Amino acid sequence: MKNLQQMQQIMKQVQQMQEQLQRQLDELVVEASAGGGMVTVRMNGQKQLTAVQIEAEVFASKDVEMLQDLILAAVNEASRRVDEQLATRVGSLASELNFSGLA
Repeated sequence: MKNLQQMQQIMKQVQQMQEQLQRQLDELVVEASAGGGMVTVRMNGQKQLTAVQIEAEVFASKDVEMLQDLILAAVNEASRRVDEQLATRVGSLASELNFSGLA
């Protein structure tokens, strides 16, 4: 009976952790740039782009391939940063779980 109560407590902690993580993801915004800031993107915790800024000098060169490469690089870096933040936050929340007494 004691193990059942402990398991229920752990499940409650996991649910609270999931809710807290979701709130943190909803609030998360990362920014990344490429080409020395020629292209900057902003991405939320759901990996949706919320802003793209392209400096005018990129258009002056009329180099479409360069612009495409800069956008790809900035978006990929923003995505990596979201993943990094998520891993950090999951690790932090997981360390709060209390599994003592379940052996």
